[in-house]
Amino acid sequence: MRYGELSKTLPDITTKILTQTLRELEKDTLINRKVYQQVPPKVEYSLTEVGMELIPFIQYLKEWRDKQIEKEIANVTNR
Repeated sequence: MRYGELSKTLPDITTKILTQTLRELEKDTLINRKVYQQVPPKVEYSLTEVGMELIPFIQYLKEWRDKQIEKEIANVTNR
């Protein structure tokens, strides 16, 4: 994805935090950053193989979080 696509996908994140996070993910070899030598500059980000290995774990955490939210809603409703 390009930077603009990422920022649209994550509307609540600031430019500074998105940039810092992308740099950290690249440093940790979880994403690739490909720079195209053109005007205007074009940069694309993609997951590395290591980053792709994390997808099942992230999916599991999301499912766990969703269940916790459902429990909280049920607790509030039952009060």
